[in-house]
Amino acid sequence: MKVYLGIDVGSVSTNLVAMSENGEIRENIYLRTQGQPIVTVTRGLKMIEESLGSSCKVKGVGTTGSARYLTAAIVGADAVKNEITAHAVAASYLVPGVQTVLEIGGQDSKIIILRNGVVVDFAMNTVCAAGTGSFLDQQAARLNIPIEKFGELALKARTPVRIAGRCSVFAESDMIHKQQMGHRLEDIIAGLCEALVRNYLNNVGKGKEILPPVVFQGGVAANAGMRQAFAKALETDIIVPRYYNVMGAVGAALLAKEAVQKSGKTKFYGFELTNFTYDASSFECKGCANLCEVIEIRREEEVLARWGDRCGKWSNILSSTATG
Repeated sequence: MKVYLGIDVGSVSTNLVAMSENGEIRENIYLRTQGQPIVTVTRGLKMIEESLGSSCKVKGVGTTGSARYLTAAIVGADAVKNEITAHAVAASYLVPGVQTVLEIGGQDSKIIILRNGVVVDFAMNTVCAAGTGSFLDQQAARLNIPIEKFGELALKARTPVRIAGRCSVFAESDMIHKQQMGHRLEDIIAGLCEALVRNYLNNVGKGKEILPPVVFQGGVAANAGMRQAFAKALETDIIVPRYYNVMGAVGAALLAKEAVQKSGKTKFYGFELTNFTYDASSFECKGCANLCEVIEIRREEEVLARWGDRCGKWSNILSSTATG
C-alpha cells in the first residue's frame, strides 16, 4: 500500500492521517499533544506504521499547525503549510463547492471564506478562549458532565437561557448565576452554545459574507448543541464532514501529494525516525542588532534544522551542507 501522510500539530491535539493514492482515508489518529509535540508525533507515526503494516510505503508527508516547522524538520516533510490553507484544501476536497468553513479547535477558532474553490478571506481568533474546545471542556468538568454528553443535553432544552458569552469569565459567572436562579441544566447548556456561537459570529465572523454550503469542522463540531446553535443563527444547514476532527491533517496529506507530484520524490525519513531521540534548543545570534532567536533541532548529535534567523546566516549553512 502507498499512502500520503498529513500531520497537524496544535497546542491541544496532534492529528495524523494516512491517505491512499486515490484519496481514500486509510487511517486517522487524534492524540492529545500534552505539551510534547515531538513525543506525540513519533507516537502517532508508530501507531500509523502498526496499523498499516510493514508493507506500507509513504510517498509523501505534509505538516500544518502551530508546530508545523518543528514537525517538518523531524519527519522530513514535502509540504509545510499554515492551518488556513490546510483546512480550506480539506474542506474543498470532502465538500465540493463549500463557500464557508467554520473551524473551532481546542484553543483557537477560525473562519475561511471560499469562492470557486479559492480562499478569498479568513480570520482567526487566538486570543479569547470563549467558544473554543478547552472552554467547553472546562464547563463540562465544572458541571460534572462528560463532554460527549454536553451537546446531547443541549438538544433537550425547552427554553435556552441567555448567557453572556462575550468572554469566558463572564460566561462562566453568568452560568453560575442562572444555575442559582433555578434554570434547568439543559436550558443553561443550550444557552451557552448559543452564546458562544454569537461570540464567534460577532468576533471571528464579523464582516464576513457567510454563504452556504457551510462546513463546520474541528473538535467542537462533535457538539450537537453547537451545530444546532450555528444552524439557528445562520438559518442554514450545517455540514459536518466525516473527518471533522482531523481536517488539518487531511489537507496536509493532499498538499503533500501535490508537492511530491512536482518534485518526483519524497523527503520523508521513514518510520525509523521514531527510534531516535530529538532535542529542540535555541540561541541568540549576536551577529547584528536584530539579535534573532535561532531555533535548532537535533536528532541525536546531528543538527536537522534551524530557523528564526532573519538573514539566513544559520539556516543557510545547514542548507548548503545538505546540498553539498
